[in-house]
Amino acid sequence: MDNRNALWRHVDAHTDRLVALSDRVWGMPEVCYTEARSAAEHGAELRHQGFRVTEGLAGIPTALVGEAGEGGPVIAFLGEYDALPGLSQEAGVAEHRPVEAGGHGHGCGHNLLGSAALLAATAVKDWLAETGLPGRVRYYGCPAEEGGAAKAFMVREGAFADADAAISWHPSSFWEVTPPLSLANTRADFVFAGRAAHAAAAPHLGRSALDAVELMNVGVNYMREHMPSDARVHYALLDAGGIAPNVVQARARVRYSIRARDLPGMLELVERVRKIAEGAALMTETRVEMRIVSAVSNVVGNTPLEQALHGVMEELGPPHFGDGDRAFARAIQETLSPQDIAAVYRTIGRPPSDAPLADFLVPLDARRNPAIGSTDVGDVSWVVPTVQAHAPTVAAGTPFHTWQVVAQGKAPAAHKAMVQVAKAMAATGAAVLTDPALLAAAKADLRARTEGGYVSPLPPEVSPPLTMSLG
Repeated sequence: MDNRNALWRHVDAHTDRLVALSDRVWGMPEVCYTEARSAAEHGAELRHQGFRVTEGLAGIPTALVGEAGEGGPVIAFLGEYDALPGLSQEAGVAEHRPVEAGGHGHGCGHNLLGSAALLAATAVKDWLAETGLPGRVRYYGCPAEEGGAAKAFMVREGAFADADAAISWHPSSFWEVTPPLSLANTRADFVFAGRAAHAAAAPHLGRSALDAVELMNVGVNYMREHMPSDARVHYALLDAGGIAPNVVQARARVRYSIRARDLPGMLELVERVRKIAEGAALMTETRVEMRIVSAVSNVVGNTPLEQALHGVMEELGPPHFGDGDRAFARAIQETLSPQDIAAVYRTIGRPPSDAPLADFLVPLDARRNPAIGSTDVGDVSWVVPTVQAHAPTVAAGTPFHTWQVVAQGKAPAAHKAMVQVAKAMAATGAAVLTDPALLAAAKADLRARTEGGYVSPLPPEVSPPLTMSLG
C-alpha cells in the first residue's frame, strides 16, 4: 500500500473532468434502460482517457465497459448513471422546486456514483502505466440499477467471468464500508384477461380483470402476516383497464416487487404470490399470466476486501467540508423531520449528531439496525469478490429517492465526497493488484460463502426489459 499517495495524486489530476461529467449527467436524468446520453458521456470520457471501450454488453444498448492495462489481475470498478422518475428538482436550493413538472431526477445520486467509479478506474490506469506493473482495470457502465437488474443480465452473459475483484460505492449520509446486506428481489407483472360487458345492462356477462387485481392485492395483504419479517412485497398498478366505469374491465396489469433476505427465500415467496394471483383469477373467472421483468440476488460480503477498504478509508478520513457545505446541509435538514434524521443514524447504531454532514468513519463492527433494499450488485458479488463504500454526499438524515437528494447532487459537498471515495476505491484496487495474499484471501472468502455456486435468479427466457420504463 506504499503507492497510495501516487494514486491519490492521479485522482486529483482528473477531478475537474470527472466532476464536470457528474454534473452533466445530473442535468440529463434518464431512467431505467433509457440512459443513452448518459452512457454516451461515459463512453466519450473513457475514450478520452485511453480506455478500450466495448458497448452494448449483454444486449443492453446503454451498458459498456472500458479496459486498460495488460496482464495481471483484472479489477472491476462498477458505475451507474440511471435516474428516477418524478423527482425533478433544481440544484442548490433547500425547497421543493422542480425543473420540469413530473420530470426525472437523480434521487439516488447515480450521477456521482458513475463518475467517481470512473475517476478511480482512471487513476489506477494511470498508476499502472506509470509503474509498469501488470494488471488490468475496467470501468463497467451499468444502467438500470433502479429495478432493471442490468448487472444480473450482464453476469448471466459472462461479462464478469474473468474479473478478479469488483469495487463500487454509493452516495450516503456516512463514510463507511457498505454493510454487505441486501434483499434478493424479483419484479413480475401479473396480466389479467377477462371479458368486457355493459356494466349496467349486462354485468352478468362480464368478467372483470380489475376485480382480479384487487382480489390479488387483498390476498397478498393477508399473506404479509405469514412471511418473514424482513421480507417485503409491494406493487404498482400499471393498467386498470380503462377509464370508463360503465365498461367491465377486460384487462388489468399489476407489477409486484417481491423481496427476501436470500435467493431461496425470495423464490419461495414469488411462488406464493403466483398462487394468490391464480386464486384471484379462479374467483373472477379470468385468466392470468405472470411475466418476470427482472430479478437480483442478495449481496455476498467479502471480509478481506472490507478490511482493506476500511483501512484505506481510515487513513484518508472523511471528506473535508467547509462552512458553506455545512450551511447548505443544515438548510436541507430543515426540510426533514427529526424522525428522518434519527432513522438514518439508527442504521449505524448511533444517536443523532448535531453535525449536518458526517465527519467520522463508521466502525466495521458497528451495532447496526440496517435499512435494507435491493441492488443488482448482488449478482456481481456472487461471482467476483466485491466490496462497496458509502460516502457522505448528502446532509445526514436525507432520505434517498427524494427531491432533497437531487437538490444536493451538484453541491460542493457532494463533489468532495465523490472525490474522496474515488481515492479510497483506487487505493483498494491497487492493493488487490499488488498483494497476491489479499486477492487469494478474497477469492477464498467468496468460495466459502458460495459453496453451492451461483444460480441466476433470471429465468433463461427473460431478456433485459429495455422498454420497462415505458409502462
